[in-house]
Amino acid sequence: MPGVAAAPGGVGETGGVRLFVAVWPPEEVLAGLGDVVATARTAAPGARWVGREQWHVTLRFLGDVADAGPVADALAAAPLPAAEAVVGPRATALGRNVLVLPVAGLDGLAAAVATATDGLGAAPDALPFRGHLTLARAPRRARLPAGLPGRVPAFGRRFPVTAAHLVRSHLTSTGPRYEDLAILPTRA
Repeated sequence: MPGVAAAPGGVGETGGVRLFVAVWPPEEVLAGLGDVVATARTAAPGARWVGREQWHVTLRFLGDVADAGPVADALAAAPLPAAEAVVGPRATALGRNVLVLPVAGLDGLAAAVATATDGLGAAPDALPFRGHLTLARAPRRARLPAGLPGRVPAFGRRFPVTAAHLVRSHLTSTGPRYEDLAILPTRA
């Protein structure tokens, strides 16, 4: 696949893979998020805080797919527009049990990914794209503590998005582990 960096053994494997397309924030954004989460943990020690290795913005969830190869090929052939992600500034609840930081600026890229992967994987969500980084989840069958979003320090960063990532999710007893299968450059 020209122009696509692929992880060894990832694309074209058989047996089914759980996939999504995402944007990974750069190191300086991850470091800042780490400080925010460290402070916020004291406000909600019972929440299940998402680890740094899982901080991403999902552009499209594909679910279980028989072969990642066609998905990677479709994304490699698509004109994925460059974007600037705008993270924050205030945490918010997504439903009753997920704490997120909003991420703006990725609507065009998410739309291009959806168009490129039309007919591949699970049907797209009927709701409009809502960019976000998940910070924490409520424990099973529970809600986030009341007022938690207001106790998370403000955090605002911008970063250029120069690639979308085709990611495989390995579900384990300790939570998901993510593996890049293809890195797909965006185009100005």
